[in-house]
Amino acid sequence: MDLSNFTERFIHHLEIERNYSLHTIRAYLSDLQGFKKFLKKRNIRSLKEVSSEVIRDYVVSLMQSQTPRTANRKLSTIRSFFRFLNKKGYLQGHPALAIFGPKQGYVIPHFLTINEAFQLMDAPSGEDVLMLRDRAILEVLYAAGLRVSELVGSNLKDVDLGQGIIFVYGKGRKERIALLGNRAKEALSAYLEKRGKLLKRDKQNALFLNCRGRRLSTRSVARIIKKYGLKCGLMERISPHTLRHTFATHLLGQGADLRTVQELLGHASLATTQRYTHLTLKGLKEVYDKAHPRK
Repeated sequence: MDLSNFTERFIHHLEIERNYSLHTIRAYLSDLQGFKKFLKKRNIRSLKEVSSEVIRDYVVSLMQSQTPRTANRKLSTIRSFFRFLNKKGYLQGHPALAIFGPKQGYVIPHFLTINEAFQLMDAPSGEDVLMLRDRAILEVLYAAGLRVSELVGSNLKDVDLGQGIIFVYGKGRKERIALLGNRAKEALSAYLEKRGKLLKRDKQNALFLNCRGRRLSTRSVARIIKKYGLKCGLMERISPHTLRHTFATHLLGQGADLRTVQELLGHASLATTQRYTHLTLKGLKEVYDKAHPRK
């Protein structure tokens, strides 16, 4: 049982049956390729030779060079792979089932203060089409809490400025409606008026274009965020996901309930959203101190 052949079947399963996004599929493929290299070093050529002990050794090897979070993600990929082999009848037994990953420390999401966020939104100056595009990108990320992959995957038809909404496709290509505030609508409208200047010969449906008239990439958006972060003197590491964290933190800080924020973020599990609650603990304590009768 060659790993490569069954990897192709697994990836096809993720793409067709599970409807996973291209970004997610690439991550699974990368994880399995890393596992294949480990097996090759151990001179293991067949999946039937993979035991629980082999997978445990692999996890130990990951812990020497990877963070606990990354090691757990790679282990999760292997579990999913062997679960697929079991379900399809390709392999008996599940060697990864009883293997546990390393304990994961709690990572506090980095976010901007309200003043820092406003400063970043105002960083692109001028009416040049690229400046208008950059301002729209910043405003939409902050207003809607989008993942960067959702932003760059958006098309013109997905935006309804009249209602202030944008249809996005999240993890697993699940569709949801994201909301746009007035500032985001104004910035997006200003960009769309001049977007045609970026178009070349080919017709392009992508919402955000690069200077060559093609769909903007996730890396390009990351560079844009970093550029304006440096311009504002935000020396800490800043990325598109920082704005997603900021969106969630500011909503909770202003009194939004957890379920609403979960829906807006597109989180499948409430537990994923709950990691933001400790960031607003100070505000909760202030409400508690004012409201509780026994002080």
